[in-house]
Amino acid sequence: MYKIIGKDGQTYGPASVEQLRIWMAENRVNAQTLAQAEGAPDWKPVGEWPELAAHLKSPPVMGTPPPYASAPSAASKIPAGICGILLGLLGIHKFILGYQDAGLIMLLVTVLTCGVGACVMGVIGLIEGIIYLCKSDEEFVRIYVTGRREWF
Repeated sequence: MYKIIGKDGQTYGPASVEQLRIWMAENRVNAQTLAQAEGAPDWKPVGEWPELAAHLKSPPVMGTPPPYASAPSAASKIPAGICGILLGLLGIHKFILGYQDAGLIMLLVTVLTCGVGACVMGVIGLIEGIIYLCKSDEEFVRIYVTGRREWF
């Protein structure tokens, strides 16, 4: 039995290997999702548990970042927060954190609505920028880097 930390930062479980396989098929669990075996003190990514890693789907080729792209870390917190506050309507903060799909959505809403949607995207960016800057480095990494939470 395992516990996991979901994309929303919440702890789920205990769950059996079979339940985790279902969650993997539903893309609710991936190789970076943190898991803790029952009775174990450490949290490790699912990809490091041999009995779980065998059930992981291979990542889609189009969704993988180029080899020269650096993974976001706690160092991304301040640039993402400031860009969220100042340029949130363009989704720049999403691109900084590696959330290309979410950044593209924000950018397209702003551009394709001829700026009408910019108000909504600007408010979302402002809120997310403030949230990023208010989190501790550890919490930011757990939620937005490891947990891959894209919105709020």
